[in-house]
Amino acid sequence: MKNLFSIFAILTLVVSCKQPLDNQLNQGKIERDQIAVVGKIPGRILKIYVHEGDIVKKGDTLAFLDAPEVDAKKSQAEGALTSANAQYQMATKGATDNQLKQLHAKEKAIREQFNFAQKSIQRLDGMIKDSLISQQTYDEAFTKYQGAQAQLLAVQAEIADVQHGVRIEQQTMALGQKERALGALQEVQSAENDRYIIAPQDMSIDNISLKVGELALPGYALFSGYLSNSVYFRFTIPESKLNQVQKGQEITVNVPYNNSQIKAKVINIKQLGAYANIATAYPDYEMQETLFEIKIIPVDVNQANELLTKTTVTLTL
Repeated sequence: MKNLFSIFAILTLVVSCKQPLDNQLNQGKIERDQIAVVGKIPGRILKIYVHEGDIVKKGDTLAFLDAPEVDAKKSQAEGALTSANAQYQMATKGATDNQLKQLHAKEKAIREQFNFAQKSIQRLDGMIKDSLISQQTYDEAFTKYQGAQAQLLAVQAEIADVQHGVRIEQQTMALGQKERALGALQEVQSAENDRYIIAPQDMSIDNISLKVGELALPGYALFSGYLSNSVYFRFTIPESKLNQVQKGQEITVNVPYNNSQIKAKVINIKQLGAYANIATAYPDYEMQETLFEIKIIPVDVNQANELLTKTTVTLTL
């Protein structure tokens, strides 16, 4: 009789211990997709425009960084662009208006000399035939004629060069310098815009890492939070329970903390790779069983937007 009583007590204890596990088998957590906002340039935080708990829209300004180095680099880039632009204009335009006037005046003077030498040699042509002048006198006049002609051709070529600019290779080099300076200025302007920390998506601010006056380094998460309309429910079940749920199945999720129910749909079932990711508070499964994670999203997202992240939910299968 005493043995029967002991066996009954043990069975009662086992059932009492097992029952809570069965009741808690379908527990899960409310989750949201997380997002972190980082800075691209170093700078001290000059102004923070939001507070923890705020809901912001995509494109809203979250903070402003003080980066005096960016202003200095911008001035340097603007000066380099001005210089490169002047070099390019000089290479394509050639001589200035005053230089062209000087060259045309020079051409006019040389042309007068050429015309005079040409008339002189025409007169001397007849005289040399009649032996009225010596060959030496004719040769001297002819040499002056050829010299004036050569000078006229040289100044005409010089005018043509300055009117059409310098060599095409030099123009290309000047254009490359201009584009390089323009690219440097655009880079600085981009860095100038990066002083404003902008919300990349609609989100709620959960944590602000730094305060006004602190130094923000590139890649450091300044703000973290949750994406708007990203609520989902996560449950963990063993493979022996997979026959109770299917992808696309509509089920009811219970929210104990506010005593509500949410209509939801199963969108994904995947193997759970790490024990730390178990969402069930009292997992009841055999050691050889594989665990699976079930991701469920609410049918009406607006109905679930006010739910608190990481709170417990239960699943009715």
